[in-house]
Amino acid sequence: MAMDHQSGSTSWLRSRSGLAFLGFVVIAAFFLVTEHRAHLLGILPYVLLLLCPLLHLLHGGHGAHQRGDGGDQE
Repeated sequence: MAMDHQSGSTSWLRSRSGLAFLGFVVIAAFFLVTEHRAHLLGILPYVLLLLCPLLHLLHGGHGAHQRGDGGDQE
């Protein structure tokens, strides 16, 4: 069963209630970031340290881009 949509219908986010909801979300996100900035910046060094092993796993470890014959690529 296919549902027919009216060409003049607007999405929920463009309605008055959707715009009000988005406004509250933006305000809440702003206050969350400003109040918890010290916590976020305090944990940043640990996040960088935890990312190192992950990057090594995804990158393939040391020497992944070296060729075995010792020649330059042309």
